[in-house]
Amino acid sequence: MAEAKDRIEFKMLDHESIGDDTVSFKLEDGTIVKVKVSLERVGIATNYRNPDGTPHYAVNSAVKVYIIPADKRFTMPKSQVSGAAASQERPSPSHIA
Repeated sequence: MAEAKDRIEFKMLDHESIGDDTVSFKLEDGTIVKVKVSLERVGIATNYRNPDGTPHYAVNSAVKVYIIPADKRFTMPKSQVSGAAASQERPSPSHIA
């Protein structure tokens, strides 16, 4: 295991969004692309500074991309619809035994 002097320790920092977390783009075919960025975890080093003397941060982020087609249509397998398979197996109310 690495010695303590070889490890950088971080203090976790709370954070809040101060503006829009989503940027939208309209493509020439009418498709909308939305890009959402969020911070997962942010920390500031407690035992290390950058060579120029500024604080050293560790930032974990997530990027989600959403595509909205111009015709706003999409498909999905029937198996993903809740109750779709069950309704096909049940007899109709007129055939209850």
